[in-house]
Parts: sequence; C-alpha cells; structure tokens
Amino acid sequence: MKRTAYILTTACTSLLLVLGATSASAQSAFAKPEDAIKYRQSALSVLGTQFGRLAPVVREQAPFDAAAVQKQTALLTQLAALPWEAFGPGTEGGKARDDVWKETPKFQQAATNMQTAMAKLDDAAKSGDLAQVKAAYGAVGQSCKACHDSFRNR
Repeated sequence: MKRTAYILTTACTSLLLVLGATSASAQSAFAKPEDAIKYRQSALSVLGTQFGRLAPVVREQAPFDAAAVQKQTALLTQLAALPWEAFGPGTEGGKARDDVWKETPKFQQAATNMQTAMAKLDDAAKSGDLAQVKAAYGAVGQSCKACHDSFRNR
C-alpha cells in the first residue's frame, strides 16, 4: 500500500512539475491571485510536512532505513520546486511579506538556496551515511528558517 501511495504521489508531483514548467508566468498559471496564494501555501505545507517526516530519523528517535530516507529525499527534491511559480506579480498576500515582491532577487536567491540544500540532502541520502544526512538536513532547515525570517509573516 505504501508503495502505491508513493508512486501515486510521485506521479502527481511529476505532473504538477510538467504543468508548472509549461506555464509562461504565474499570471497565466493561475486564474486569480487567490489561486496562486492557495497553491503556494498548499505546496509549502506539503513540503514542510514531508520534511518533518525525516526528523525522527535525524534525531535518532527512529531507525535509519537508508532506502526509505532516499525515497523521502527524492520526493522532497521534487516538492521543493513547486511553490515558486506562485509568487508572481499580482499574487501578493497570504503569509508572504511584501518584501517578496520588493526584494525579488533576494527572495529568488533564498528559494534557490533551499532547493540547492534539498538537492544536497538527496545526495547525502544516496550515500547511505546518517551523519551526512544529519548535516544536510540541518542545512535545509537553516535555509527554510532564513527565508521565513525574511519573507514570511508570522
């Protein structure tokens, strides 16, 4: 059952990535600004939930299963690409601060930093070394915190 759910989740995520890649801009991808806000909040919520699933392993409160961690980090890498198209012009609001649109290059760099850190977490998982996973997990958490501190309303 878990394998079926994983395959379905991966297939849906892949479809969303393809659909997102074919859109010219956030304006054309979303009928209304509220749709973009809902999409990005949903994508970030799923990303955060899935990232949190690794916490017990990293804290050594659950056994380290290298294959399971690899599957999780592969999914996280895909999810990390989803929310950013929904921060286009005219989509202000939600939990995002106005600085997202006032300091767009800085925000885009923060998004890139998170995706890079997530890719490194995926590489660490492929190594099968828990110490590498722990270090990379911490770096992802730091990149998320940095973006939230600068660009998210509390």
